[in-house]
Amino acid sequence: MAQQKLLVPHEVAGERLDRFVSKHVPGFSLERARALIESGGVRIRGKKCQPTRKLWGGEELELERPEPKAPTRPPVEGPALTVLHDDAALVIIDKPPGLVVEPEGRAASVVDLLASQRPPFDVEGQALPGVVHRLDRETSGCLAFARTDTAAAALLRAFQQKQVDKRYRTLVLGHPPEQGRLEGPYTRDPRDPRRFTTRVHSARRAALSFEVRERFEGAALLEVDLDTGRTHQIRVQLSEAGFPVLGDSLYGTEVAREHPAAKVLGRQALHAFQLELPGPLSGDLVRVQAALPEDFQRALELLRR
Repeated sequence: MAQQKLLVPHEVAGERLDRFVSKHVPGFSLERARALIESGGVRIRGKKCQPTRKLWGGEELELERPEPKAPTRPPVEGPALTVLHDDAALVIIDKPPGLVVEPEGRAASVVDLLASQRPPFDVEGQALPGVVHRLDRETSGCLAFARTDTAAAALLRAFQQKQVDKRYRTLVLGHPPEQGRLEGPYTRDPRDPRRFTTRVHSARRAALSFEVRERFEGAALLEVDLDTGRTHQIRVQLSEAGFPVLGDSLYGTEVAREHPAAKVLGRQALHAFQLELPGPLSGDLVRVQAALPEDFQRALELLRR
């Protein structure tokens, strides 16, 4: 068991033990905190406590965290994942297209494969990677996971505080300007719950910037810098600006879906090529890049011809 000591500040005097643990130990919900206390995993001066115990302030809590539970899903087969960065807190991989991030039915997911290929993990009591952001099934590229609860909390804070720089490469239809910025409301489309849109009033905002990296006949390669990380954001905002992502089956026009380069690619032309974030252990900047995959390169070669 992993052992940890935690000093109770005097200013929280009167707070219940279970609520204090859930607030100050990363990865612990109130329910999980109560279960740990009831099992004797939290002691004061060596003595077992009740979850409802009121704290005085100044106590030293002794925590014993149990070993993480092994995955309950049966082993799955899938590709060997390319690892771009790996330390005691953080793993960043180059996600291949066609894989979902989290378990969904019987198909292999990135979480399943990473748990078996690059252990150990201990997040929320499970021997599984901590998911701190996501990529669509068909999107490839840089994807980060936490190894521990503490790392997961630090990474989520970094995303919330906009300390993470995510950049994408995408092929779009049309003739976009050399540089541009798209910003506006963002919400689920009331006419189709599978889709999102910028064309309905919402307090939630979405923003991105883009720059043309290469032009082709009727298409362009863009570098996209995300300011916000909304679901489907790049695909939605570029499509509604008149520059749909090639091969996008949900937001693309028929021309974008049937474009010869989209046929070569066989998926939406979107790749998370760079990720920059503060390392959870040291705070030092971690920066990785994922090369364009073979299918994306083949589409580029066709466009260049």
